[in-house]
Amino acid sequence: MPILFEEADILVVGDVMLDRYVWGQVKRISPEAPVPVVQAQRTTETLGGAGNVAYNLAALNCRVSLIGVCGADPTARSLRDLLTAKKIDDLLLADPARPTTTKTRIMAHKQQILRLDDEQVRPMDAEIIAGIRNAFSTGLERCKAVVLSDYGKGVLAETSFVQEMIQACRSRSIPVLVDPKGMDWQRYRGASGVTPNTAELEMVAGSALETDEAGLIAAAEQTRERYGLEWLLVTRGAKGMCLVRSDTTPLLIPAQAREVFDVSGAGDTVIATLAAALSVGTPLADAARIANQAAGIVVGKLGTQPILASELATALHFNDQRRFFPYSAAKLSDVPAATEKIGQWRAAGERVVFTNGCFDLLHPGHISLLYKARSLGDRLVVGLNTDASIKRLKGSGRPILSEHDRAAMLGALACVDLVVAFDEDTPIELIKALQPDILVKGSDYKPDQVVGKEVVESYGGSVQLVDLVEGYSTTRLTEKVILEYQRRSTRIDAK
Repeated sequence: MPILFEEADILVVGDVMLDRYVWGQVKRISPEAPVPVVQAQRTTETLGGAGNVAYNLAALNCRVSLIGVCGADPTARSLRDLLTAKKIDDLLLADPARPTTTKTRIMAHKQQILRLDDEQVRPMDAEIIAGIRNAFSTGLERCKAVVLSDYGKGVLAETSFVQEMIQACRSRSIPVLVDPKGMDWQRYRGASGVTPNTAELEMVAGSALETDEAGLIAAAEQTRERYGLEWLLVTRGAKGMCLVRSDTTPLLIPAQAREVFDVSGAGDTVIATLAAALSVGTPLADAARIANQAAGIVVGKLGTQPILASELATALHFNDQRRFFPYSAAKLSDVPAATEKIGQWRAAGERVVFTNGCFDLLHPGHISLLYKARSLGDRLVVGLNTDASIKRLKGSGRPILSEHDRAAMLGALACVDLVVAFDEDTPIELIKALQPDILVKGSDYKPDQVVGKEVVESYGGSVQLVDLVEGYSTTRLTEKVILEYQRRSTRIDAK
């Protein structure tokens, strides 16, 4: 299912938020109350709500414009700076009468301790609605899909205004996708599709759904017909997704995730990926499957983080080859995406370790090296020689396994956080780009033989040599296999 989103142009309208994370450590309980004392160390900020939908689209290399409301406060400045940094067209309206919606999460030891919400929930004033209407009319002239991201903060509260936007899209044959909120779906009537989770569908259906799939499908079909929708995509967590359409049988899509860290923002990823795929002409069923793969990747991340184009491309490649490795997809990356991830890790105070190699025929010696490297820091990035690089270094008979297979096996290891391929003979350029805190090689090297030593030490990093497990090498394993094959062939010929 190869797909490129560079031609996608999406307009996102909805409740925009700033997600703020205060990272710290807990070492004691407060003497004032039985609560943990978090020693704050650093703060990071990212786009939330409809902003996260736009962020996901931008990370997929789509052109994206964002319409919403913020305050006229310092937090709004932070929000707008993030939009600029992510190359999202800023069409926000400033409302001095309300604060910028902010969700502050207190994090310790990779766990959320507390969330603080600064918001004002009420419908928009007429002047703000008029500004949104003008921005929407302008954005509609070039976009290929519209996403209405409703978080119940007020931007999409007025039924007549939401209906006005949906009808404008329908008159131009522009698909309009809705991420819903609450029980009142009258304002979504006539949209192309809606993406509720199971709890949201239960709310609008008015009763708990049956545990069997037939009950879910029946409720989804009735809801789709009631509100004049072309389709309804129900996200079901660990059970995957259910797609009901007017023109064909329901489609049940199994979940791809096997390791769940945080479901924050997964719904944003689903609707963003779905909109991107539909806007470039992908059939609805395929678009839903792609969105399902994207969701399976982001729930393996901590905090609100988008799906990256490189992550999705890798997952789709393995799926096309019927070799999808669910543990690996979020770990395989190109250099720009790796640089962004490492920046997020550093912002959370984590030390990044780097090692590199061919890793052709992964063996216990490799695994020992990788686990020892990981123990020296908080995150391990592995630089992996591409197939072309290995052929130049080791001859036409190598590699034994393709770079995709080698990357997938490395990514399946718990000690590996990121795998980045490089096509040069040495990883020097990759090291310069990623700037790890610690560079690791095996003890068969001397410090002055380690490629990248000078680079890492120039910015205060260090080089560490770790002991190797004796008796393992890919070359010797390959020779052993060849000798055994020759021995058996000779025995067969003798018979």
